[in-house]
Amino acid sequence: MAHHLLSLLDIWAEKPQLEWALAVITSVEGSSYRKPGAMMLFDPLGKTLGMLSGGCLEADLRRHAQQAIQTQQVLHLTYDATDENDTSYQLGCGGLVNIMMVPLLADNHYLGLPELHQQLTLGYRGHYQLSLNNNASHAGEMSGRFIASDTNKPIQTNDLSNKAQQLTLAEKEYLSIPVRAPFHLGIFGGGLDAQPLAAMAAQLDWKVTVFDSRSAYARSYDFPVAKINKTPLQQLKSDTLTQLDAAVVMNHNLELDALALSALQPTDIAYIALLGPGHRRDKVLGLAKLSQQEFSGFFSAPAGLALGGELPSSVAISILSQCHGVLHHSIGKDDDLCRLDRVMG
Repeated sequence: MAHHLLSLLDIWAEKPQLEWALAVITSVEGSSYRKPGAMMLFDPLGKTLGMLSGGCLEADLRRHAQQAIQTQQVLHLTYDATDENDTSYQLGCGGLVNIMMVPLLADNHYLGLPELHQQLTLGYRGHYQLSLNNNASHAGEMSGRFIASDTNKPIQTNDLSNKAQQLTLAEKEYLSIPVRAPFHLGIFGGGLDAQPLAAMAAQLDWKVTVFDSRSAYARSYDFPVAKINKTPLQQLKSDTLTQLDAAVVMNHNLELDALALSALQPTDIAYIALLGPGHRRDKVLGLAKLSQQEFSGFFSAPAGLALGGELPSSVAISILSQCHGVLHHSIGKDDDLCRLDRVMG
């Protein structure tokens, strides 16, 4: 099931004229399944897009969504799991979650979601700024807008942080939510072992492109969830690579792997991984006339974390786990981590 904001908006944009309601977590005290800024959409027939909990709140939220749609009013909801004796919702996380439910109307320009959808589709990142109107106020008075990360417009914050935060602008309260297009993974090598890597990345709602010019590799029916790029490595345009957030090199060919690393090295891609053991890594880097220190992002070779297992699915899990940690800033470039050292090539 798709949960990235862009995936939700893709479905919503097919029938935006329906009487939808948007639910957003505005604040959390203690622990919770989702963090402030998480969003969910409800249509008038009870269909839901996304999730704000592990499944314990959604049924009750659906009921409140119908109320908000019928009254065209803003609703502020609080779910309190700090009282262990209260089993009303069985949240289990022990926190207090505040949620705002807002109908999407022509009067509030659908809270700026059409523009947000367009900008995320184009690959931009920034902040979605949503007004925090009072409970029971008319939804037509609400507003929402997308602010690109490279805009010069002031948003009265020191930087575009990675967490949602409440702001006061012109004596009005807003929730500023960091938003971005899905992560884009480039897989260099379209062999059999690349298939589970592409499939798992797609399950994370990542965009996946497989690069392999060889006729017997990277066939479209082997990678139904990925875009296939058959352009030879030497002819790839630089902007094709700079759009990537992460890259895994797994051609099982020393020269092709060296060409891929040579093409990737000038970029600022956050995560680059090379499949194979340490002695193979040294051969590939030698052919490319590169060193590990010349990569600006996290360079993993051997690729992935030492989770055990040798089959393609196990290798894919280990690589994606490490890549996920790097992209979400829980694994740093200088972290001392055990990595895989399999005899693979």
